[in-house]
Amino acid sequence: MSSLRILELETEQIPVVTDWARQEGFAPGLGDIEIYRHTDRRGLWIAWLDQEPVGCIAGVRYNPDYGFIGLYLVVPQQRGHGYGRQLWAHALEHLSDLTCIGLEAAPDRIVDYRSWGFESSSLTTRWRWFNEGTSDGPGSDPPDGLRVVGGKDVPSSAVQMYDAQRELSPRPHFLADWLGHQSGQVLALIDDCGNCHGFGRIRSCLLQHGEGWRIGPLLADTPALASYLIGQLQRRHEGVLLIHTPGFNASAEDLMRELGFVAESQTMRMYRGELPPVALDEVYALACLELG
Repeated sequence: MSSLRILELETEQIPVVTDWARQEGFAPGLGDIEIYRHTDRRGLWIAWLDQEPVGCIAGVRYNPDYGFIGLYLVVPQQRGHGYGRQLWAHALEHLSDLTCIGLEAAPDRIVDYRSWGFESSSLTTRWRWFNEGTSDGPGSDPPDGLRVVGGKDVPSSAVQMYDAQRELSPRPHFLADWLGHQSGQVLALIDDCGNCHGFGRIRSCLLQHGEGWRIGPLLADTPALASYLIGQLQRRHEGVLLIHTPGFNASAEDLMRELGFVAESQTMRMYRGELPPVALDEVYALACLELG
């Protein structure tokens, strides 16, 4: 009987895992998995049965205190043999010394994760909207006292500081790669003193059938600024648009409905360990469900 081998993901295997994620409905963005791997080169694995790849998982360390598990799947024809459990144990071992570990759980897996010490935190909602490309969104001029900057003009230090004060754990390496990747557009709202008041990224993603767009992360001081950034990001990006909002932000749901988005599915954000005391009420869209 063949035994399962779990090896670190190599560059040439990224297209295989990306296609698996697409078929599962994860809607991976172009370049996403490359960034996951760069964030923690030892934190992505692919499982092999003889010479056949059969599953994958990410257990990425953001820093010495916080990590996240995602991109967890076994190909349909190899399920039911315990391979997923072996992948799971491998990722947990990699993150075993961290203060806190997070993940997104499908509704039918919540009980399983609780048995491993994970506690439910809040619902994450995927919102969907079809952009017909006929509107520039809420307002064409920046809000008073702010200017919109994009691309190389985005002040990375100001954005990093803004993000660190509003996310569960600082993620400078991941965020630098995420915002600097050529696949996507980044916009930030900056005041005259160079301070950030919101930023977001839109990137193309792979749907189960066809392609679309995903916005994330999206952080802003107020719902009005978040709405403005969404309007600016979706310009010239016609087609299906997805946003994943965290349940921690009570105003995100109202904003999505006001903008015409429809709730498509939900997952449960779960944590094991001591959760940092950070309010997430200015986070309107998660970067991705695979890395939190």
